[in-house]
Amino acid sequence: MKYVFKNAMVLTMNNDELLESCDVLVENDQISAVGSLNNEQINNARVIDASGKLLMPGLINAHCHVPMTLLRNYADDLNLQTWLFDHIFPVEERLQGEDIYYGSLLGIMEMIASGTTCFIDMYDHMDDLARAVEESGIRAQLSRGMMNTGSGPDFSEDARLNESIDFYKKWNGAANGRITGAFAPHAIYTCSPAYIRTIVETAQKYDAPIHVHLDETLTEHEDCLKKYGKTPTKHLLDLGVFEQKTVAAHCVWITEDDARILADKKVTMAHNPSSNLKLASGIAPVPKALSMGVNVALGTDGASSNNNLNMFEEIHLAALIHKGTNRDPLLINAMESLKMATLNGATALGMDNMGVIKEGAKADVILIDMDKPHLMPIHNIVSALAYSVQASDVCLTMVDGVILYENGEFKTIDKEKVIHGIKKCYERIFQ
Repeated sequence: MKYVFKNAMVLTMNNDELLESCDVLVENDQISAVGSLNNEQINNARVIDASGKLLMPGLINAHCHVPMTLLRNYADDLNLQTWLFDHIFPVEERLQGEDIYYGSLLGIMEMIASGTTCFIDMYDHMDDLARAVEESGIRAQLSRGMMNTGSGPDFSEDARLNESIDFYKKWNGAANGRITGAFAPHAIYTCSPAYIRTIVETAQKYDAPIHVHLDETLTEHEDCLKKYGKTPTKHLLDLGVFEQKTVAAHCVWITEDDARILADKKVTMAHNPSSNLKLASGIAPVPKALSMGVNVALGTDGASSNNNLNMFEEIHLAALIHKGTNRDPLLINAMESLKMATLNGATALGMDNMGVIKEGAKADVILIDMDKPHLMPIHNIVSALAYSVQASDVCLTMVDGVILYENGEFKTIDKEKVIHGIKKCYERIFQ
């Protein structure tokens, strides 16, 4: 299919470039031209009038558990350890494949309606999550979360590890490359050192990336110091985790030395401001990490600890909380926050053809209606995106050159079927 976005404002995220009244040509799954187009280029294309609208790269949610939409507003106002071990884990034991499928579709609907075109996820029943990704048209890096505190050394019969291997073999590169795989040791407090080493060896065998929770709470940090005599970051370094391309979620309590390790090993720090605030885990030292060269991306975490998957809310918070806590209004400006949600997310995935609007880039783009009272007057587009735009201002979401959402309508998902499925899942799990 061929599309032309006509007369759009375009934030390319390429050297902070902003183009006024620009045309963008999409052919198949790529952006093939940016600028003034001739009649031949426009021929046989669907022309989308983007007057009064802004075209930008789709947002990349760098840390998420999308099926946890099923647990939205379920266990709130608790610390992480109580929330996770006393409430979330027991319910998750009752989840079945159908729950994961419908919970994932519900979360994907929320994401594509709010401008997210790609997400990085670890969870369970991954075939069902991947099926939802494949059918919906969104892009995702997926991994089966793994937990085992045994001493090993032989984990060849471990169900979670074997499920992860089977999942990676089946789905990595599937759906025209929209789905990629990874390996996911859940965290240092749910995985023994021997188990993490085995996961690393497996990831190395398949040349696969790693997704892990890292230093999310002070309890995790202090327990690691007591048990291993080192920080969680140094612990994962010594276990070889960072020899693979790694996304480390949270990193709230990392030290300056830890940040230096993450920068040196090119580990992406996935910043989750809403979740960390809600669980009172703390506020990650993002300004320090950025200053030391760490790639910082943005994530929502699951909808049970957020309680939504709204990346514009994360952009907004990321640009505010570091100013307030450090009493410095110059920290994390609007453009830096937008880069975390686009370019830096693409870097986390190792994809230099995403997170930017330029010739040859993937056609993962969103269109935002700027003709809204809460956005006027627009003195500065970048500031408007970080501080004023709402998720509901997104009027079109495209992934791989396919329109998934347009003017309130889901093009690839049966909304009524999902709502009916969610109600059935809810009744079985909670009533």
